[in-house]
Amino acid sequence: MAPVKEHQEISIQIPKTDKPRVVIIGGGFAGLRIIKKLEKENLQVIMLDRHNYHTFQPLLYQVATAGLEPGSIAGPLRQVMEEKEDFHFRMAKVTRINHEKKTVSTPLGELSYDYLIIACGTKTNYFGNDDKFKEALPLKQLPHALNLRSHILQNFEKAVNTSDPEELKSLMNVVVVGGGPTGVEVSGALGELKNHVLPKDYPELDFRQMKIYLVEGLPHLLNGMSKTASKKANKYLKDFDVNIKLNAMVDSYDGKEVKLSTGEVLNSQTLIWAAGVKGNTIPGLPEECVKKSQYLVDEFNQVQGVKDVFAVGDVALMETRKTPKGYPMLAPVAIQQGENLAENLLRIIRGEKNLQPFRFFNKGSMATVGRNRAVVDMPNGLSFGGFAAWTTWMFVHLLYLIGFRNKLVVFNNWVWNYFTYDRGIRLIIRPFDKEEKIKQQESEQ
Repeated sequence: MAPVKEHQEISIQIPKTDKPRVVIIGGGFAGLRIIKKLEKENLQVIMLDRHNYHTFQPLLYQVATAGLEPGSIAGPLRQVMEEKEDFHFRMAKVTRINHEKKTVSTPLGELSYDYLIIACGTKTNYFGNDDKFKEALPLKQLPHALNLRSHILQNFEKAVNTSDPEELKSLMNVVVVGGGPTGVEVSGALGELKNHVLPKDYPELDFRQMKIYLVEGLPHLLNGMSKTASKKANKYLKDFDVNIKLNAMVDSYDGKEVKLSTGEVLNSQTLIWAAGVKGNTIPGLPEECVKKSQYLVDEFNQVQGVKDVFAVGDVALMETRKTPKGYPMLAPVAIQQGENLAENLLRIIRGEKNLQPFRFFNKGSMATVGRNRAVVDMPNGLSFGGFAAWTTWMFVHLLYLIGFRNKLVVFNNWVWNYFTYDRGIRLIIRPFDKEEKIKQQESEQ
């Protein structure tokens, strides 16, 4: 093992150590898997994240549509560090990486590292049109989901008190942009709300007037999944009266009118952006290390041209012959890269040369479109839908949730919702503030 300098911080209060120090930026799927793999090693491991919790992002849409409480899909990062010797968490946003000094900068001060792992995931991608979509509602974080839940419910509270027919439609209509898994799942959940939940809460309103639109720029839904899955998802959404607009892109949105590339204008005060994400890169590394908002990495997840700096998950771009565009931005990729990198990092620390290149094992892909309706693509080419796919989707998501309590709470909520059609979390606890949302959005860019 190479000698390691003693670490002592002035601003960030971390214990002194002469152990190799590993700094992990981001408490997502990859970061947590790395922590688990390193927990029994003689290292000092420090995790930095702007939030003090891990979010199970695949279920964010259920928080947004009043199906789950936010606490049921999140877990405190400090709990992950409990009973692990010399493992530390600090809630701080990393603002810069200085790879020459081997430090990272945060509002709390600088922190030195021996090995740096960047696992900070993605942020919403408006494809260079941020100013045109300031009124859009993203769905990447728990605050986004809570904003969306409050916004939708506030609109219906306004709707029962309006006498203007056009204003009424604008308040009730919802436009979802992006026909990937998130867009499909959000649209299906909104369809369930429209058909089974909201009419009981607002008997004064005629929900036949409510329109749910799903806008997708490609000629089919669920790009990346099979044609069979796409067709089934299309059918399931139509069962929920979702209006699907294919081969159409959103040109602009002013908070009331959604203008499409086809010339059509949709009246809605709710536009949910599920059209894309980009890597959440951090300033400081050489420009040649970054491509399309991701860090270029080799087959061992080391950032190209930078020593002792690694990137994993959505923020890493690993171009190979088999994957010239890199791996998809999916949780299974992040988890498997985290596991592989942790094992390779231990080999590097021990001075071994037999590093193992990353190889992704595709376990399949899936998306749900409401109760009893989901689509699953298996790695052997088999594709199926309906109730069997829906129960498979539920089992897999429960399996990957952090903590037994969260698994139990989510399962109980799903059972209750299934038999009662009741989503009891229709609460406006934190009223949605449009100006505050725009400030949050700008701070993420």
